[in-house]
Amino acid sequence: MLIFKMAAEGGGKEMNEIKTQFTTREGVYKLLTHSEYSRPNRVPFNSQGSNPVKVSFVNVNDQSGNGDRICFNVGRELYFYIYKGVRKAADLSKPIDKRIYKGTQPTCHDFNHLTATAESVSLLVGFSAGQVQLIDPIKKETSKLFNEERLIDKSRVTCVKWVPGSEGLFLVAHSSGSMYLYNVEHACGTAAPHYQLLKQGDGYAVHTCKSKSTRNPLLRWTVGEGALNEFAFSPDGKFLACVSQDGFLRVFNFDAVELHGTMKSYFGGLLCVCWSPDGKYIVAGGEDDLVTVWSFLDCRVIARGHGHKSWVSVVSFDHYTTSVEESDHTEFSGSDEEFQDQIHFGRDRANSTQSRLSKRNSTDGRPVSVTYRFGSVGQDTQLCLWDLTEDILFPHLPLSRTRTHTNVMNATSPPPTGSGNGGSGNGGSSAVSNNPGTNGNSAPSASNPVAGSLSATLPRSNSLPHSAAGGANSKVGGGGTDSAVASGVSKFATLSLHERKERHHEKDHKRNHSMGHISSKSSDKLNLLTKTKADPAKTLGTTLCPRMEDVPLLEPLICKKIAHERLTVLIFLEDCIVTACQEGFICTWARPGKVGLLSSQNQANSPSGTVV
Repeated sequence: MLIFKMAAEGGGKEMNEIKTQFTTREGVYKLLTHSEYSRPNRVPFNSQGSNPVKVSFVNVNDQSGNGDRICFNVGRELYFYIYKGVRKAADLSKPIDKRIYKGTQPTCHDFNHLTATAESVSLLVGFSAGQVQLIDPIKKETSKLFNEERLIDKSRVTCVKWVPGSEGLFLVAHSSGSMYLYNVEHACGTAAPHYQLLKQGDGYAVHTCKSKSTRNPLLRWTVGEGALNEFAFSPDGKFLACVSQDGFLRVFNFDAVELHGTMKSYFGGLLCVCWSPDGKYIVAGGEDDLVTVWSFLDCRVIARGHGHKSWVSVVSFDHYTTSVEESDHTEFSGSDEEFQDQIHFGRDRANSTQSRLSKRNSTDGRPVSVTYRFGSVGQDTQLCLWDLTEDILFPHLPLSRTRTHTNVMNATSPPPTGSGNGGSGNGGSSAVSNNPGTNGNSAPSASNPVAGSLSATLPRSNSLPHSAAGGANSKVGGGGTDSAVASGVSKFATLSLHERKERHHEKDHKRNHSMGHISSKSSDKLNLLTKTKADPAKTLGTTLCPRMEDVPLLEPLICKKIAHERLTVLIFLEDCIVTACQEGFICTWARPGKVGLLSSQNQANSPSGTVV
């Protein structure tokens, strides 16, 4: 069965065909059209003037064996369903909870995995006018509304997340460039908060809330210039990576309120960020159409990837696909028992391999050969998968002569090299929340050349044996913290942080200001076009922003057009990949070997606007 739709504009069939499957080293990923989630009527959503569609998952650990739940927003609507994944067709007629907000729009949401049960879940929802709502979609209750009068911040909520390991603390980012730390148990007050400076540094400042009684927000962070587009906690919850419209990635020691390191985009703002499963690498994407890989340990850019033809909207690591090159046991020190003491990431399938890698690398100083898999989606409607391989991570070491063992679902022969398909993206905009107020944004972007190649499957990594090329790693952790700052944060912000529970080439760009093909000669010309408060002339060619020719340039393993509208979601689950586009369709891609679990009779439903 072939599903496709020709684009209304010019272009060949190959360039405009919507892909329903793709092949990687581990096998074939297939789109399951009957497992597609959307609004119950399946009518494509008119995305003009709407915030990006977002998806959140939680497992409620019920006894049925089908504990996954999915939440997604489309325009002013918010839905909560049982997620059946690859096991069974979606039943859109029976949402557990559905909410329609009058004059407001949800912009982002996050479940508290620590407290989720079959009877109750805590879901935070951010809105376009600045409010944050705490709801329980199982009990169909609305618990609290934060920033209700918009006295704390009137701008759109861009990202909201529970603080890892905490039952009551959560962090909220706004398009104003500020972040706020809240406690669900505290009120927000009836007047605008007054702040006193706790700590400031290069490009950021942190304030506490002055009041006679404890109230929200506990802390206010001001970060960079322009909107703070997204943040992500490290796997151990100790560090926070933020990306801003000023093009900077900033990584903080969250508890100590200290800046660990920074990176500057090649062009424009950074829109998305994620951590590798072991916390050793950070990937960011944005308006330069690139994915940039940054070493947390060395505080430097180690690679850039080009495959998108418009802004990169989401980047995410695949925790479940791992490749490891086996070596003689004599090359490593440490016992198997010691390996088990390492921090666990992801689910049980990935735990043993990740623990072993982390231990072996730290004891021997020689890296186990390992490849990370991460993915990206963008406004060009394309999905890219990337393999970050040993030759990029450890360029000074000779390639291992040992054979590769791929720890995945079903391994097959290596796939043909993926090629990018042209696509066009639509700009984003925003709206309002529980009080009137609007905020819109959308702009042009840029594109770059391709070079280099890589192969493999995916996984976690370890300490880089070479010293950082860019600047010293000041000591990481609370040990080097100013005692006054540490005590201040403990008093105001980290009330329960210390009590956290440990948890286990090409067509030109369709948009304006296309960068075209970047060469060493054109880099300086491009730089002149990107005047910001942080003068690019002072950052380009430094460790903050290396020139294109100074770092490896990655090619995507696959690059496929998978939607008609810009893509806004990419989530890797154990048996599938979940993507979503601005039309409001949430798609499930079965991993190799998982599609056979489905009944063929359910495959009659195809996405609206397609031809079978």
